[in-house]
Amino acid sequence: MFGLIGHLTSLEHAQSVADALGYPEYANQGLDFWCSAPPQIVDHFHVTSVTGQTIEGKYVESCFLPEMLMNRRIKAAIRKILNAMALAQKNSINITALGGFSSIIFEEFNLKDNKQVRNVSLEFDRFTTGNTHTAYVICRQVEQGSAKLGIDLSKATIAVCGATGDIGSGVCRWLDRNTNTQELLLIARNQERLKRLQDELGRGKIMGLEEALPEADVIVWVASMPKGVEINPETLKKPCLIIDGGYPKNLDTKIKHSDVHILKGGIVEHSLDIDWKIMEIVSMDIPSRQMFACFAEAILLEFEQWHTNFSWGRNQITVTKMEQIGTASVKHGFQPLLNW
Repeated sequence: MFGLIGHLTSLEHAQSVADALGYPEYANQGLDFWCSAPPQIVDHFHVTSVTGQTIEGKYVESCFLPEMLMNRRIKAAIRKILNAMALAQKNSINITALGGFSSIIFEEFNLKDNKQVRNVSLEFDRFTTGNTHTAYVICRQVEQGSAKLGIDLSKATIAVCGATGDIGSGVCRWLDRNTNTQELLLIARNQERLKRLQDELGRGKIMGLEEALPEADVIVWVASMPKGVEINPETLKKPCLIIDGGYPKNLDTKIKHSDVHILKGGIVEHSLDIDWKIMEIVSMDIPSRQMFACFAEAILLEFEQWHTNFSWGRNQITVTKMEQIGTASVKHGFQPLLNW
């Protein structure tokens, strides 16, 4: 059995879908209540591969909300993720994906040092961030989306915003090795990490956000949007492909132009329907088939019986592992979302 640990996008979102989750008593509660709410298993479903294999999974709602980080409720956020992991393990789930902010919180606050959660000793090989599959899917969206728009990657400039993050660095490695991209622009806040990535790749131009975006034919956005930053679509190349790999995915509400095409990055579509309700809650266009690629990684690991933390640790994503999970993804009937 596989598991998915997720969370809702905001307090308002959580209140609005509490009924659908089966907890109407949560609907009118404020942030203090959500800080104390325990994780819950709110969905149980089956996924069938195009090979004919069927597996079962459970969705764990962590009850974490991004406002907890904004309002200095860090201890509550940490507790949410650890408790959700403990709940998944207690339910004998073989491999569980940490979706959304769950993996970020785990890494940023070194939760590997908090192995004991009450009477549960966490076995970290039961968990994956799902970031390897996400990086693979984003790269395939770059390749396939560019071809759809007539952008020749061998003559193109690609800007990666969030290049030093776990997903961003994996994307850079793939683009460097597999696409023959003419120019790679590296954007991130930490200049020391940027220089290390540049040295590793042996290429790439370190640039600031405002100067880099107008030069890019393709923009891969795998970072949080800095406060106060707005992107003027008139300054971007035409056509321009933007892969929105953030969470929540909202660049399409901020950038509107007929020649700027925005893909929801890191989203896959399965070939067969899935009997779950969770993707309706996060407003997927086709909720019975579409999902976050990080969640799909747990599904693929269960299909293949790779019960291990396939994606784990910061900046450990290799092109070889991306190709490995990518082969499994195609085998079981997943494809990158290409609708804009």
